[in-house]
Amino acid sequence: MTATANRALTVAVLGTTQTLSWGSSYYLPAILATPIATEFGISRATVFGIFSVALLLTALLGPAAGRAIDTRGGRDVLAVSNLVFAAGLALMGFAPGPVVFGLAWAVLGVAMAMGLYDAAFATLAGLYGKDARNSITGITLIAGFASTVGWPLTALMDAEWGWRGACYGWAVLHVLLGLPLNRLLIPRVPPPERAATVTAAAGPPPRMADMALLAFVLATAGFSASALGAHLPGLLQAAGTTAAAAVAAGTLLGPAQVGARILEFGFLRKISPLVSARIAASAHPIAVAVLLAGGAPMAAVFVLIHGAGNGMLTITRGTLPLALFGPVGYGQRQGFITAPARASQAFAPYFFGLLVDAYGAQSLLLTAGLGLAAVAALFVLRAR
Repeated sequence: MTATANRALTVAVLGTTQTLSWGSSYYLPAILATPIATEFGISRATVFGIFSVALLLTALLGPAAGRAIDTRGGRDVLAVSNLVFAAGLALMGFAPGPVVFGLAWAVLGVAMAMGLYDAAFATLAGLYGKDARNSITGITLIAGFASTVGWPLTALMDAEWGWRGACYGWAVLHVLLGLPLNRLLIPRVPPPERAATVTAAAGPPPRMADMALLAFVLATAGFSASALGAHLPGLLQAAGTTAAAAVAAGTLLGPAQVGARILEFGFLRKISPLVSARIAASAHPIAVAVLLAGGAPMAAVFVLIHGAGNGMLTITRGTLPLALFGPVGYGQRQGFITAPARASQAFAPYFFGLLVDAYGAQSLLLTAGLGLAAVAALFVLRAR
């Protein structure tokens, strides 16, 4: 098999296993929160609160998972993540009450640190060095459909077997599908001689100020994406749309994200990742200006622009650290850089929900301001 075919297979495998990992963790509460809350006699807010704590645990463990990938390569870490995912999901299916349910999410928090995008990006950086940009884009193109696949599949398993059966079903998929794909089809880490060559060519270590600026950019993007992902329909209704129109406009979010990633994979791959990041970070403030100026008739345009920017920022999360700091130590550094983003994603739905209840569509002024600050930070990175 040629090198190009090998790389295409690796991208296809990681895209598939990422779809599985996202669908069985991050996108799980949207479907199962209601039946779980009903059976345990707790509120949906409590279920999502436990999920948020798991995301915080993922943020804390990200650097350690990245360091393991830097040391051993991504194949073994990703394969172990499938076993940890399966254990957490099986424990969730068994959970007799909220306490064990919380422990199950703690296990899934460990699994997410080892097995979601940052781990996959670090795997590609270890395999292909600075040439990993197109591969990173490729797996986000495939895994961009994680919610499209995960939500209906979870709903189907819930309808057929109940929410516990859905958890067991996802656990089985990790063992029978994710584990063999990650363990058998992802290449080994490059030999030590190549790693030494890359280290010698890497230049001086990155400055902490630059890493902090990039962490701020990703944290603002994570906050806005998580906030709007949780509140988009209600936010559009607060802007004056009907419930039906809000849902219809919201369905454009996924296609807009994937369309932007296709654009990145094609035309934008010829330009600097820093320029792509600036374009992506500018999209949300522009979308907010369009919605607040035009009102309800601009709801679909708002979703398309915001979704396109969000789709590109997902790629930027992997490609910009690679372009700025190089592939050496990518995994651990990525864990540190993205930790604030994971934390902001955990808090965003609750905090932004309070703002929407109090200020309606004007709450978007916060996310627009954060977006403008991120654009400014990206220009400072260029100056450095």
